[in-house]
Amino acid sequence: MEEPLFSVAVPATTANFGPGYDSVGMALSLYMTVDVRESVEWNVHYDGEEYADLPTDDTNLIIRTIQDVAGRYGKEIQPHALHITSDIPLGKGLGSSATAIAAGIEIANELLGLSLTPQEKVQIGSENEGHADNVVAALLGGVTVAYFVADELEVVQLPQPAIGVVILVPPNVLKTTESRGLLPRELPHSVASAGNAASNVMLTAIALGDWKLAGKMMEKDVFHEQYRKPLLNDFDHIRTACHEMGAYGMTISGAGPSIFVAVKEGTQEEIAKRLETEFPHYKTIAIAPSPIGSTIKKKPASQ
Repeated sequence: MEEPLFSVAVPATTANFGPGYDSVGMALSLYMTVDVRESVEWNVHYDGEEYADLPTDDTNLIIRTIQDVAGRYGKEIQPHALHITSDIPLGKGLGSSATAIAAGIEIANELLGLSLTPQEKVQIGSENEGHADNVVAALLGGVTVAYFVADELEVVQLPQPAIGVVILVPPNVLKTTESRGLLPRELPHSVASAGNAASNVMLTAIALGDWKLAGKMMEKDVFHEQYRKPLLNDFDHIRTACHEMGAYGMTISGAGPSIFVAVKEGTQEEIAKRLETEFPHYKTIAIAPSPIGSTIKKKPASQ
C-alpha cells in the first residue's frame, strides 16, 4: 500500500465534565488516526470489528464534514481514501463522533490549503456537532471551557492537568440522542444556581491545580448525572470504591455509558486494576489527559 499523503491524529475526549454540562471537555490519550490517500472515489476503511457497521462511503461523518467545510468556502474537493485506526471505544461517551468531525475539519483544511485558525476550526466543529464541549477539546487538547449559544462561541483553554485518568467502559453502547432524552426540560432556579456554583469552583480549582477540590465539585453535578446514572451498573458503589482508593472524583463521561475517574498522577494503573477486579462488568483503561489536540503528520519530502 502506498504511503499516505498525510495522517491526522485526534484524541478521545470526556465532556459534560461534572457540573460543566455541555461546556467543559478534556482530551484523553486515546487516539483515532486517519491516513489520507489519493483515490478516484470516496471510501473509508476501518481497522477492527468495533467500527465495522459505520458507513464507508460519502455518507460517513468524516467525509460529510470534509464536504461541509469545502462548501462553506466555496471549494470543490477531490475524493480521497481514508484508512482509520482507533483505540477509542465507539458509542461509549468518549467523543467518537467529535473525533470524526475534528478529523474531517483537519483533512479539508489540509487538502484545500485553507489555513484555518483554531477559532475557525472550533466554530465549524461546534456547529457540526451541535454542542462545543467534545469537539473543542478534540481540536485543541487539554481542558477546555466553551460558551456556545446561538452560534456565539467563546473558548478558554486551562493549564494541562497533572492527573491520572481511569475510564470504566461497559459493554453496552448508548447513543447521545437516547441519553439526552432522559434529561428534564427545566430545572428549578435554585437547583441550577447550585450547579453553576459547583461548576465555577471546579473550574477555578482545576486552573489552580487543586484536584482534591476539583474532584469534590465534579461530583456535585445537578444537570445530568442523577438522570443518567441508572443506566450505569453499580454507579454509587463505584463512587464509594473510588473514594476508598484515594481518587479525586468520579463522573459520567460525556452522555455515558462510560465513567471517568480522576486520580493522583501515576496511580491510574493500580486503581484501574483494582476497579476492574471489583467491577468486572466494566473494562478499565488507565490513561492520562492529552496535552495536544488534533495534529497533522505529513509525508516526508523526497530527498
